[in-house]
Amino acid sequence: MSSEQSDADPTPATWRERRNTPEAKRKRRIRRRFILGGTGLLVVMALTFVGVVYATTDVPRPDDIKTNQVSIVYYSNGTTEMARLGEENRTDVPLSRVPEHVRQAVLAAENRSFYSDPGFSVSGIARAAWNNLTGGATQGGSTITQQYVKNAYLTTEQTLTRKFKELVLSVKIDQNYSKDQILEWYLNTIYFGRGAHGIEAAAQTYFGKPVDELTVEEGAVLAAGIASPALFDPEGHPEDAQERWDFVLGGMVEEGWLEESARDALTYPKVLPRGPVALNQADGPEGLIIRQVTEELARTGFDESRIYSEGLRITTTVNAGAQREAVTAARETLADQPANLRTALVSINPANGAVVAYYGGATGTGFDYAQAYRQPGSSFKPYTLAAALEQGIGVSARRDGSQPQTFPDREQPVRNSEGGECSNCTLKEAITRSLNTTFYGLALEVGPNNVADLAHRAGIREAGPDDTRTLERDGVTGGAIGIGEYEVRPIDQASGFSTFANGGVHHDLFFVSRVTDSNGNVLYERSAGEETRAVAAEVANDVTFAMEDVAAAGDDELDGGRESAAKTGTAQLDDNDNKDAWMVGYVPTLVTAVWIGTDASEPIRTSEDRLVYGSGLPSDIWNRYMNAVLASAPQDDLPDEALIEGDQGGSAPPEDGGGGGGGEEQTTSAPPTTERSTSAPPTTSEPPLTTTEPPPTTTEPPPTSDPPPTSDPPPTSDPPPSSEPPPTTEAPGSSQPVGPGG
Repeated sequence: MSSEQSDADPTPATWRERRNTPEAKRKRRIRRRFILGGTGLLVVMALTFVGVVYATTDVPRPDDIKTNQVSIVYYSNGTTEMARLGEENRTDVPLSRVPEHVRQAVLAAENRSFYSDPGFSVSGIARAAWNNLTGGATQGGSTITQQYVKNAYLTTEQTLTRKFKELVLSVKIDQNYSKDQILEWYLNTIYFGRGAHGIEAAAQTYFGKPVDELTVEEGAVLAAGIASPALFDPEGHPEDAQERWDFVLGGMVEEGWLEESARDALTYPKVLPRGPVALNQADGPEGLIIRQVTEELARTGFDESRIYSEGLRITTTVNAGAQREAVTAARETLADQPANLRTALVSINPANGAVVAYYGGATGTGFDYAQAYRQPGSSFKPYTLAAALEQGIGVSARRDGSQPQTFPDREQPVRNSEGGECSNCTLKEAITRSLNTTFYGLALEVGPNNVADLAHRAGIREAGPDDTRTLERDGVTGGAIGIGEYEVRPIDQASGFSTFANGGVHHDLFFVSRVTDSNGNVLYERSAGEETRAVAAEVANDVTFAMEDVAAAGDDELDGGRESAAKTGTAQLDDNDNKDAWMVGYVPTLVTAVWIGTDASEPIRTSEDRLVYGSGLPSDIWNRYMNAVLASAPQDDLPDEALIEGDQGGSAPPEDGGGGGGGEEQTTSAPPTTERSTSAPPTTSEPPLTTTEPPPTTTEPPPTSDPPPTSDPPPTSDPPPSSEPPPTTEAPGSSQPVGPGG
């Protein structure tokens, strides 16, 4: 190509030259104008929209609060009412009556920058927007102004639309009213739990005094509960309440509102026990069910504020007919007995974990004995047997049940109840005769820790009171676990035995099956508790088979020859008295645990001054309840043979008390698995219970003396502990006395 042709070529040679051509520059100017114009239009439209919304939005006042609706709690049929919850307990007070230290406690808990922020939290709104866009979990972080707006004017839905309305109202309120006025409105409308709306009602409910008499530590208690009144209630959750209380006081110190030395001198104040809530007519035994329901709902996102204001329709798993029979059996069996006796009954459907009946005491505002830790005695032996079965030791294996016997982890000999013994009994015979020496030795043979692990898998709660671990003492589990010297709760025993009844598949217990709003829209639904394969089906079969003769041996057979598997238990107070007695048993569709004891370690005797054993009053309650509930139900067969053959001889426990298999043969081994079960449980999903469900009676028996409320640390809903062992000499490294049996 010639030089003349090259010079005449108008096409730029490089990208930079092409970008700087007049035509390219013109196009870029057009694009910039279009983008800027569009952006400006969007901004104008957005600002116009915000301005219109701002101008047309009325600022809410306390009188504008939406009318609270009463929530209704139903029995399992969804029509029979258990209780109505929600009458608002509120008395407005001027801010001048609220002590400054109480206001500061609230600010330390909820919004420390309240007097300097613009009424809203940018980070909180950004976090809410991000979570709505990404599907993340909802989070808090709202200012006091935003909380007031939400409570007074909006709903609790977690959406961008609601957050936008909340932002607009918060800004407008912050610009139109003083911070003191906003704080006053907030303190008069916020929910504090136990049906108390507003700071004045809360002061009366928790401390029995007007708000202007609250101390620093009392104000911190109320402030601590605002975030979640149910889960930070000092009676039901003392450890959590104490931790939150510490957080509030720490915030006051950080903000300069409280001296460090003054904070160190403060102790957790005494809080009044729960009393009946207005509109809550479940002040009989059903009140303890309501307590379990509200706590379960709180864990699933329904706090007490929603329950007491949104007109929810809550259907529980509790069958009205079964609950009536549980209350009747407990009351009438103990009607003529000494007034110091207490009882608990928990009945569940093993196929799904639904609580069918629940009796924790005569009053719904007192101690819940179904949640109290007590020594289970021989009613714990099935877990030891199950651990042996997992190691190939069958129910036909023979072990030494003579007495007394000494064991390497204790000095004091172990004896059988009432002198019974058998030097060469099968394990099935030993559990029927409840031989302590057999099962103490068996626990050492298979390993006490293995027994504890199996019991936890089956349904015994692992976390005990005060953040301890159950089924051990001072970090050690000894052979005494084989005879039930470690404390468990009645609800735990029902849960654990349900695993054996359900072929080795465990379901977590639950009380709430369905929640809807007042228009019937479903907000929450549950048909079964979380399911796990706790033990092999063969193990569950053989444990059930081993316990089938227990009820007959104690003259506690169910009506009509109905087959059942059961185990009694008795814990000794000393050589002359017992302190806890149990009956836990089941048919394939229903598991029931019954406990009888006292508020503390006191002798349990009948009105005829006879010792109470598991085969006595507890069995009477269990038998009466089960017969009534199952009266019209078809009879289901229990296993008629063992599936794990195991060894057939005797064996002594190893000197070190450790684990290991037993016997010469292990023809069938049934190792456990904790994986989720994918097979359907071998029982029906609903036990055929009494179907007539009239409203529950609230007539109380003659009053009994309840224990006084506890003080420091925060009171709990459990009675005083009863773990004092009999006065016997203990072996080094073991705190297990000769105690439970029977």
